[in-house]
Amino acid sequence: MSVGVQRLRDEPDRIRQGAIDKREDPSVVDRALEVDATRRRLQAESDQRKAERNAASKRIGEAIRGGAKADGPEVAELRATSTSAGARIEEIDAELSAAEQELDGLLLRIPNPADPDVPVGGEEANVTVRTWGEQRFREVRGDGTTWERRPHWELGESLGIIDNARGAKVAGSGFPVYKGAGSRLQRSLISWFLDVHTEENGFTEVWPPAVVNGASARGTGQIPDKEDQMYVVTRDELYLVPTAEVPVSNLLRDEILEADELPVRYAAYSPCFRREAGAAGKDTRGILRVHQFDKVEMVLFEKPEASNEALEWMTGRAEDLLQRLGLPYRVLLMSTGEMGFVQRKKYDLEVWAPAVERWLEVSSCSTFGDYQARRMAVRYRPEKGAKAELVHTLNGSGLALPRIVATILEHYQEPDGTVTVPEVLRPYMGSARIGVPASA
Repeated sequence: MSVGVQRLRDEPDRIRQGAIDKREDPSVVDRALEVDATRRRLQAESDQRKAERNAASKRIGEAIRGGAKADGPEVAELRATSTSAGARIEEIDAELSAAEQELDGLLLRIPNPADPDVPVGGEEANVTVRTWGEQRFREVRGDGTTWERRPHWELGESLGIIDNARGAKVAGSGFPVYKGAGSRLQRSLISWFLDVHTEENGFTEVWPPAVVNGASARGTGQIPDKEDQMYVVTRDELYLVPTAEVPVSNLLRDEILEADELPVRYAAYSPCFRREAGAAGKDTRGILRVHQFDKVEMVLFEKPEASNEALEWMTGRAEDLLQRLGLPYRVLLMSTGEMGFVQRKKYDLEVWAPAVERWLEVSSCSTFGDYQARRMAVRYRPEKGAKAELVHTLNGSGLALPRIVATILEHYQEPDGTVTVPEVLRPYMGSARIGVPASA
């Protein structure tokens, strides 16, 4: 379950509208209400029939103790009543099991309604919350010279650090190979991201499995919503992770935390695998849309009253990384139609790629309220001995690498074909430049 049966009963109109706003089928909400009503009716009848059977059994004993014959008409009538009630109870149990199974499936298909402050609509309704940094462009003028930045796929090939052709030969389109300084740049970014998150931001580092089981994929909402986008290890019924969010969020599945254990904040690196990597066209050039990529993820478990503030804090941590890298970016509050199935509110961070002159998404920071926690049964006790309540979950990219790499190459390239390494990465890279000047 995700939205919860009681919430479905209490707020059917809001949940139905929430589905419409996210461009999902609202009839699932109506069907869930119907099945819930049937389930409640069956449960009431089952309770009534059990009471009748118990009463008949009690009266049989009383009648025999009062002198009635065990095979007499009075006892026979009572036994017939008990038998009839028992037969109907068996029928009800089967119907009730089917109704509960259908209801559970329906609840998994109802999206998480967006927060009231989320704009309703599609891409046109997204709101730019803030921007940072100065945009650079393809044409560069200065000191009486003019030159044009090269797109990252051309630069990566000329520098010998990105090899899409051999990656396609080995695995297929959308599986790039990084070589030499390209590989070192990937490793440097991952190490630096994790060091900042753990040493400065208070995250606990996690190195999660690269595969998850079906329960984990359902827990975070990948199943059934995004099942077609996941790579499946069919023999073992496992899924390659589309993001570290899935295994890391499920670390606390079916657990009850104490209040003083919250917040729990994890940072994790993982390779990410996604079957659906975009349609053919300019968006697929180079490493902008790939089937395998690397990402450092932030996963938070928070008290409900702290989750909104935690979303702003987490988004700020992703922004801090971009600022230190010196990459111009903007923060978008995503509309209902541009949010995912499970998000309650989402910010996208997009960096400016000067050679292609486009904004590229490098991070999504989201809060889910108690939606995922209900699926995963992650709860906490507000105080000792209190009834357990659902936590709130959040996650955000901190950061996703392919487009960060692409933007660094385009933003920091020099007229001679080399690339200046951002200062924060130089201790990890062991150098301040990628490539040898063309004149050398």
